Amino acid sequence: MTTATAGKLAVGDQAPTFSLPNQTGQLVDLQSLLGHKKIVLFFYPKDHSAGCVAEVCAFRDQYEVFKQAGAEVIGISSDSVESHEKFAANNRLPFTLLSDRDGTVRKLYGATTLGILAGRVTYIIDHHGTIQHIFSSLLNANKHISEALRIIKEA
Repeated sequence: MTTATAGKLAVGDQAPTFSLPNQTGQLVDLQSLLGHKKIVLFFYPKDHSAGCVAEVCAFRDQYEVFKQAGAEVIGISSDSVESHEKFAANNRLPFTLLSDRDGTVRKLYGATTLGILAGRVTYIIDHHGTIQHIFSSLLNANKHISEALRIIKEA
């Protein structure tokens, strides 16, 4: 379920809301999270790939810092709920992974590389649902964490 049309988002835009299943199959609704915490929403290409393992483990290692700064971390890829469940367990991930099987939410956010490939893009969303920062880098997975922390701590 989504509430906006597809396209590239910019800082200052309202984050499109959506509902997707997490790694246990429960539906997570972005709208219900807004107002409580800042959201670090990161799109990544594929569970179990080397770059994605490095990225999620870096988010895992800094998760308490994000929590102390009043932020919740959420990852999204097109992998299945079952794949996410294994990926989260194998890497001891304390945060939510969402399954966007048909890529609808990825398209809605414009989180692609060259307009067609699953990109690695991180969005910082404030309490009101406004996008505060966007960082996109397919190859520099660890930079997503340092950029997100910088923005969260500045706010």
